[in-house]
Amino acid sequence: MTPALLLLALAGASDFQSTALIDTAVQQFTGRAIGEEGGAVTRVDARLKLAQCPMPQFEWRGSNKDAVVVSCMSPVWKIYVPVKMAPAAARPVLAAAAPVPIAPAPKPEIVVKRGDPVTVEAGAAGFSITRDGIAMGDAAKGARLMVKVDPQKPPIQAVAVDMGRVTLPGW
Repeated sequence: MTPALLLLALAGASDFQSTALIDTAVQQFTGRAIGEEGGAVTRVDARLKLAQCPMPQFEWRGSNKDAVVVSCMSPVWKIYVPVKMAPAAARPVLAAAAPVPIAPAPKPEIVVKRGDPVTVEAGAAGFSITRDGIAMGDAAKGARLMVKVDPQKPPIQAVAVDMGRVTLPGW
């Protein structure tokens, strides 16, 4: 019987999930008894008040399998059951990979600088409009910036296209 089916078969006696049944299911999942190498370190704390779960799921935590994750999708809960690991001397030593130097990303070229006069462009097939403005910040090609086009109104958002040229987002 799988760990989940065992829990289903015996779970009806209480409003809470039986920690003894979780212990048994974890033992079946690991194939090792509580306290054995590869099995649960200890029993699950009987004071836990977990809502009954019709279909608990079991999986290993991480690649070193140092715990069993017991989770329930509805109602939602999750616990980690620590697994007794082999002593450090008995565990295989993994060779450490030499760090690979990472070249810093090149800084993007600024095509519009704060205070530059710019031409704001927008258009589609059959029409185009332009407006003069002043860049309110620096921007690389494709980056957004604010552009002042009217001293009486707030600045607009634009995308840098090239030196002295910006477009409205989405155009």
